[in-house]
Amino acid sequence: CEKHFGRNLVDPDVEILDPATGTGTFICELLEHFRGQPKKLEHKYKHELHANEVAILPYYVANLNIESTYAAITGKYEEFPSLCFVDTLDNVGLHTAAKGTTAELFGSVSEENVARIKRQNTRKISVVIGNPPYNANQANENDNNKNREYPQIDARIKQTYIAESTAQKTKLYDMYARFFRWASDRLHENGVLAFVTNRSFIESRTFDGFRKTVAQEFADIYVVDLGGDVRANPKLSGTKHNVFGIQTGVAISFMVKKTSGTKDKRLARVHYLRRPEMETAEEKLGFLANHSMRGLDFDEVSPDKTHNWVNLTSNDFDTLLPLASKETKAAKTSRDVKAIFRKFSLGVVTARDEWVYDFDPYCLDTKVRFLISAYNAELRRLKGELRKRAGLEDRLEYGIKWSRAVKNDLSKSVEYRYDGNQICSSLYRPFVKQALYFSRKLNEMTYQLHLLYPDKVSENKYISMVAGNRLDFAALAGDAIPNYAIYSLDPAQCLPLYRYELGQRVDNITDWALKQFTTHYAEETGKGKAARKISKEAIFHYCYAVLHDPLYREKYAQNLKREFPRIPFYPDFWQWAAWGEALMQLHIGYESVAPFPLTRTDTPDEKVRASGLPPKALLRADPAAGSITLDSETTLRGIPSEAWAYKLGNRCAIDWVLDQYKEKKPKDPTIREKFDTYRFADYKEKVIDLLQRVTTVSVNTVRIVEGMKAVGR
Repeated sequence: CEKHFGRNLVDPDVEILDPATGTGTFICELLEHFRGQPKKLEHKYKHELHANEVAILPYYVANLNIESTYAAITGKYEEFPSLCFVDTLDNVGLHTAAKGTTAELFGSVSEENVARIKRQNTRKISVVIGNPPYNANQANENDNNKNREYPQIDARIKQTYIAESTAQKTKLYDMYARFFRWASDRLHENGVLAFVTNRSFIESRTFDGFRKTVAQEFADIYVVDLGGDVRANPKLSGTKHNVFGIQTGVAISFMVKKTSGTKDKRLARVHYLRRPEMETAEEKLGFLANHSMRGLDFDEVSPDKTHNWVNLTSNDFDTLLPLASKETKAAKTSRDVKAIFRKFSLGVVTARDEWVYDFDPYCLDTKVRFLISAYNAELRRLKGELRKRAGLEDRLEYGIKWSRAVKNDLSKSVEYRYDGNQICSSLYRPFVKQALYFSRKLNEMTYQLHLLYPDKVSENKYISMVAGNRLDFAALAGDAIPNYAIYSLDPAQCLPLYRYELGQRVDNITDWALKQFTTHYAEETGKGKAARKISKEAIFHYCYAVLHDPLYREKYAQNLKREFPRIPFYPDFWQWAAWGEALMQLHIGYESVAPFPLTRTDTPDEKVRASGLPPKALLRADPAAGSITLDSETTLRGIPSEAWAYKLGNRCAIDWVLDQYKEKKPKDPTIREKFDTYRFADYKEKVIDLLQRVTTVSVNTVRIVEGMKAVGR
């Protein structure tokens, strides 16, 4: 405020609002900050400090805290007249900064409270300050406690942050994104937005539209990045490295809105400060306590053309061929097709994996029949009430896994029927397939998978790939329906060799791509004969090889975290195509490669055998010793070091297999009670065989990738 407007927070006409005050911490701290200026403090307290809270208990605690803090400073009790019991995100009105108005006030329990809200809405807010909530969604639809919908705020997010995003799947309805949107609209034309929030907006690809928008709406942006994102860096500990002791990274933002009296539309200057990644919470808090904003040494960021603020790149990535793009996917004419792959899709999101996935097709059949029977029973029980969509969630029996789509079907009286032909094979995790009940009714989102696999007998291959803030780039070919979370943490995009339209199989490698490759290699060699023979399948293999090239991954690491890969033209197309074909044969045909000759040691567990129980499942790897302890009786040895080097996401291939075959208690209570049939002992020999084959795959993959390093680019 002082730097940009020459005003102090305690000065008259600086109206301050905490829109999610909780127990009043920020307001109390402001009162302490104003200590020693009694007249200004009294005026500020009575007229220019505002706070909102929607939960009743924190609201009363905030009232007590604020009034007692003021009394302790001044020696006299005064009622705090500007604490409103209201859901701020409902109080949107016409979204005018000068005077927020609203026709309908959620939680307005008294005339006095309504009067306070209306009074607040007439004020020109100079500063919005606070620590808004972070969560986006409930974890489980059965919890029946999802966030309220905010149609007006979400519409504004869609018009701005999402409309400006280039991400394939942009979900920006986190509570903190909503508060940023609300505060940006509510703030007066000259003012400061000061929030402590989740740090994901700094570098997440889905927040590219947010970064573009705030740069247009504000004049200066200051960000103190405190890190502490445990999900992005497993070496961190929430309790040790995060300022709040949580897993979500934290940032402090100051966004300055100005009107200069001109029509100058320059983008904001972005000032960025990052604390060391491994700094402890205590050290971060000490840093904040001992440094004023004025003395901090910010770096001024020059956002790139895709609105990235950090980890900026300077390379030739933009000159390479797009592997896929939203524009090509949506193209209506061939003239607009300018990517190697025409269509792509995310993997299946079931929203009920424990119900519709299983290693045992017979057990899967039993579970799905039970699920459909229970759903239809609810349909019959609630007949006549289903038109009353409001409150439906409170009348349901939660013995099965509900989701938004299934609830919608119920409200429309849609009856479900079991179809055994919908059980098929799915690539659930790297080198781990499970039986899947593939159904648009019982799978929440199937995206464009019907183009890849329109029926059970259709054959196809695809390249799945993943990258994000939490995972390094990875690619894996498959020939079975992909799961959305093949790599667990971030979604996998799948680019198929073919797609099916109107019952016909169509090449998914574009004619545009074939022309680019044919033209380039004909010009490069000066011989048209070899170039003319380039096929779309050869391009498919070439791309797969390039995506495994360690020098490519290193050079374009930051680009691959943010956007679809782009493909360079390497010398010797056919060498790369051959490598890609070899890798694809290994990765798709992993179940039929020769088993690696591991040494198996069996030592009877007499104590367990005496009790009549199977050996205790362990599935524990020891890379240093080159061994895997499967259970209390059996160990595999002789695993070469190269096998551990083949990484997909945050695990090596062997660890993916071990993780998926561990014995884990199902999270769903009905599955736990009625269908908890998985025992490692039943799959032990299959897993041993699989581990031997995946070891072969890993060793040969590393050998091929090492060979890539030696050739020219």
